[in-house]
Amino acid sequence: MMGTSLPEPRETRLRRLKMRSMRRGMREMDLILTAFAASELDGMSDAELDRYDQLLEEYDPDLYRWIAGQQPPPEEHRALVERIARGASGVTGRL
Repeated sequence: MMGTSLPEPRETRLRRLKMRSMRRGMREMDLILTAFAASELDGMSDAELDRYDQLLEEYDPDLYRWIAGQQPPPEEHRALVERIARGASGVTGRL
């Protein structure tokens, strides 16, 4: 059965995404994404978690510029970036 991987249990996935949100490399993104993950991830659908997982693959400086409104995000991330930005008041100086 080599090459076959089992689906990641939801609780394991949530813990992994929360950890990845906390350990970014850019302090502002640590603060923004940790707060977002704590308040939103548990209520997100599997499809939304897929999009968040993909967003976490982006470079922190790009993520920060998108969330702060300094640069438009790629269309595939637009809705999620806007959702994160709504909760980032005070960290980005934008809201």
